[in-house]
Amino acid sequence: MGQVLEKIHGKEWRKRQIRKISDKVFERVKNQSGRATLTFEDLYIAVLLVYNDINKRLPGPHFDPPSKDQIRSMMQECDLNLDGQINHDEFVKFIQKLTTDTLVVVSQGLLVTLVVTPTVDMATKKATEGVPGVGKVVQKLPNAIYASLVTLAMVWFQTSREGIE
Repeated sequence: MGQVLEKIHGKEWRKRQIRKISDKVFERVKNQSGRATLTFEDLYIAVLLVYNDINKRLPGPHFDPPSKDQIRSMMQECDLNLDGQINHDEFVKFIQKLTTDTLVVVSQGLLVTLVVTPTVDMATKKATEGVPGVGKVVQKLPNAIYASLVTLAMVWFQTSREGIE
């Protein structure tokens, strides 16, 4: 399954997206704090901003950020120079480590929408062709248009459910 996901977006694409978000957030927090490195409090705010950007920009479910305790523990792991603060390089590695699982879930949701849904579309088209009233309309629609409409409906359904949860 990992190979299929790599072909859809690829590891490099995901790394670039996270890198863009990480760079933007680091600069924003650095400029607001006036320091070149992030304290724990700065890091916590940065993580919240990163998760906000991920939830806004990448398709799929929304993710809750980790707890302060999880961030504190990971900060100790990623603070390579042991100064109690996170520099830009450490921050990028921190965020990449933190978001690895997040991107897998996003990619799986995208895979379901883009690969599985068209297969289900064709099965439902065959099933609805015999329904009175609807069957004639469904028969007249080309397969590509029918599959596209159902896929769009699935994407709409997924995004509308996110607002409920």
